[in-house]
Amino acid sequence: MISLRAIVVVGSFCSLATLDANDTFSLERLEVFYDEFVCEEKEVLSKAGLGSPCPIPHCGTVPYPSNTGYVTPDPIVNSSQVWSFVSAPNLHPMKITVNVFNPGTSSGPIFVAPYGFSMAAMYGQPGTLILDNDGNPIYFRPLSSPNLMNTDFRVQTFNGSPVLTFWQGTLASPPAYTNLPAASSEPGSCYYILDSTYTVIQTVSAQRGYTSDIHEFLITPNYTALLLSTNPVPMDLTPYGGPKNGYVNDFAVQEIDLKTNELLFFWSALDHIPLSNSFEPASTASSSSNIWDAYHLNSVGLTDNVEDIVVSGRNTWTIYRINKPTGNIVWQLGGADSNFTIESGAEFSWQHDARFFPPDIISLFDDNCCEGETVPPGTPFAHGLILQLNLGTMTASTLTTYFHDPNLNVGSQGNVQTLPNGNRFIGWGQSPYYSEFAPAGNTESDPALNLLYDASIPSSNYTYRAYRHDWVATPLYPPSIAVQSSGSQNVVYASWNGSTETTSWQVFAGDSPKTLSLVTSVPKSGFETAIPVMVDGPFFQVKALNSSAEIIGVSKIIMW
Repeated sequence: MISLRAIVVVGSFCSLATLDANDTFSLERLEVFYDEFVCEEKEVLSKAGLGSPCPIPHCGTVPYPSNTGYVTPDPIVNSSQVWSFVSAPNLHPMKITVNVFNPGTSSGPIFVAPYGFSMAAMYGQPGTLILDNDGNPIYFRPLSSPNLMNTDFRVQTFNGSPVLTFWQGTLASPPAYTNLPAASSEPGSCYYILDSTYTVIQTVSAQRGYTSDIHEFLITPNYTALLLSTNPVPMDLTPYGGPKNGYVNDFAVQEIDLKTNELLFFWSALDHIPLSNSFEPASTASSSSNIWDAYHLNSVGLTDNVEDIVVSGRNTWTIYRINKPTGNIVWQLGGADSNFTIESGAEFSWQHDARFFPPDIISLFDDNCCEGETVPPGTPFAHGLILQLNLGTMTASTLTTYFHDPNLNVGSQGNVQTLPNGNRFIGWGQSPYYSEFAPAGNTESDPALNLLYDASIPSSNYTYRAYRHDWVATPLYPPSIAVQSSGSQNVVYASWNGSTETTSWQVFAGDSPKTLSLVTSVPKSGFETAIPVMVDGPFFQVKALNSSAEIIGVSKIIMW
């Protein structure tokens, strides 16, 4: 046993007011206990001559309390739609089904973040998941609760190196959460940055009392992060058809210096966009504690001018180009006050993920749907949409469209990623698919044209966006090993969660930990490789090798 007082000395003035200083805890509980501390400020510690403070617990790790008392069902982990592994028994990612895999498909891994809404059990654990084209997991970072989610999981560049980034926290969704508009971020959420060893190197939170929003965390070349944030602002909504004692869910764009945590830019939708431009009825506030989701900004992107950004407003059906130094809206594309004449076929509504590309090209995911559970007759199908803007004539025309085969109505979420080879990778948001298309795209009447790759996830699961990126990683932690008997032989199971460079496994066995010898070498197969061996051990170990036959990881030695 170890005393709390001893932990306090080790932890450099960590404190937890709810615990008794005379309590004792086993060493096995030390890590959990240690993570619960709230650390004093670094300045206090340095003045006391005690060195660096203890690690601060990561944000977004505790689910926000339900305001209704409804208990979200636990994830389904025993199912044909969920992976289970002998060597990694705590990992249960969802399985995906590959529907189309044609020549021309890109080879880079796929990045999704499966989660579920609170009314139904999802298949597999929520978390961040990297997959190959065959649907095999490469990396999975599960979350501890069905009321915790990740979104916007992707590769970005930070300090000159590739990193993983994502949002983490609790997403408002009825029936467990009706305190905010559905799909809003609950307080306590934040953004994560992980390096290529899967170590958390930084977390970032919105400032000025706003909540870190799920929709965007974009690292810029200037070592800053552009993010979206929300804050309910009290307001009489009766002029708009809502409650008198209401609120507007204000969306703000924030830019934060990742080196100093200084807030460099703050832009509030409520200060710049008339509420009358919203297509979301103010009466919907009655279902979410009188909070009206008038704007629902859902993406922030860079432009050809370092001083301008593009922002998508889902509930205003508008894409805004904003000048940061002045805060002025340079132009509006779509919606009630569009500066552009939008040609036939270029119309969009309830859109997501607007991106700017020179010369004056906009890509977006056009949801076109749906405020209710019933799809209105005549609703256009969702699709990826590439628009050409003409700033001389102030017109917007269609360059390319990307429809799913079969066509889909998509109620929310989704993204369009332009890959380095010109292909387009599309996450279909609330519909359980992700796809890759050749650049030329297709049409609603011929959605199979130029479709290179398509996969589906379990129907009760969602991934806000889906991406494809190059990614090279070697975990800081070692490979995992397990052994089971199978008839007259043993089977060694080897895996290394997140390793992208392992191509083969070596199995070592012996009658003592000091007398292990090589038993067999086999190619890596999927996430977990099952390796039959005709030896009894009882001690076993595996080593991971790369394509140059170099040992890059060594498991612990286990006794069987």
